[in-house]
Amino acid sequence: MTSIPTTELVTLGTAAGPAIRGPENGIASAVVVGDSFYMVDFGLGCVRAAHDAGLRGRDFVAGFVTHLHSDHVVELPGFLLWNWGAPVDGFTREIQILGPGRDEAHPHGRRLAGTSDMVEHTLQAFSYDVDIRVKDEARPDLGRLVRPTEIRTPEYGSAAAQSPFAVYEDDLVRVSAVLVDHPPVRPALAFRFDTEAGSITFSGDTAECSALARLAEGTDILVHEAVNLEFFAGRGFHPTFLNHQSESHTSPEGAGRIATRAGAKRLVLSHLAGVATAEEWEGRARSTFAGAVDVARSGDRFALTPALAQATG
Repeated sequence: MTSIPTTELVTLGTAAGPAIRGPENGIASAVVVGDSFYMVDFGLGCVRAAHDAGLRGRDFVAGFVTHLHSDHVVELPGFLLWNWGAPVDGFTREIQILGPGRDEAHPHGRRLAGTSDMVEHTLQAFSYDVDIRVKDEARPDLGRLVRPTEIRTPEYGSAAAQSPFAVYEDDLVRVSAVLVDHPPVRPALAFRFDTEAGSITFSGDTAECSALARLAEGTDILVHEAVNLEFFAGRGFHPTFLNHQSESHTSPEGAGRIATRAGAKRLVLSHLAGVATAEEWEGRARSTFAGAVDVARSGDRFALTPALAQATG
């Protein structure tokens, strides 16, 4: 008999940003499979949150970036620098950072950074520090360990854009994605992690999106963003800001509708924009989804633990 590795979701940070409107860390999650872990986004506070959750760089395999808004990537430099090399129990082998490429639809898209540019500029910005630590602390060359990968995506509006596509696979996990609706940001991605223990789907930032419902079909856990638009409207925010929140994000009721369409077993609300009580977030989502609903906090853990499986071979 051999056991299937437990898969665990850790919501390292659950707040939308870049504003700070409460005690929660910025948006970041970890998918832990056995002794290995994968990151989804790198929001404010994720470096310390990962450490507090017992996650060490030596067990880090790959990071996935849903899109390039600052609140999703601001601590990527810190995560790499604080989790690299034996002196900090960090990674000493190649790790991968996967995310969107340049926004070709943007008027200045050809000169604005995609994921590879962001990682390469980070390494250049901290090149003095890296060089010193390689020579003074016997660390491996960080530039040779971090491999950025820009995810090839279908065109928005095409038939292919409505279907999930493969992103990454190793012995522990298979990751697929779809394009989601987060205008004006393109590409914006949702990710699904499938392991032997089950599946976890992350919405990223999006309005209600049929492609996301397809990606999340039958998922064990759907981690979906939510916005309390009434909070912003009641405080006199500029109409342009309110329009972005309305057109690019999802209400708790909308998250519930997507979970229902997908047949998700559990809905975890995260990337909470605006202020509401946990009871208010949960109640609004429950009005459109009959399954389990959780309002995530920084450091929450959700485990998928299947029964023992027969060994083969």
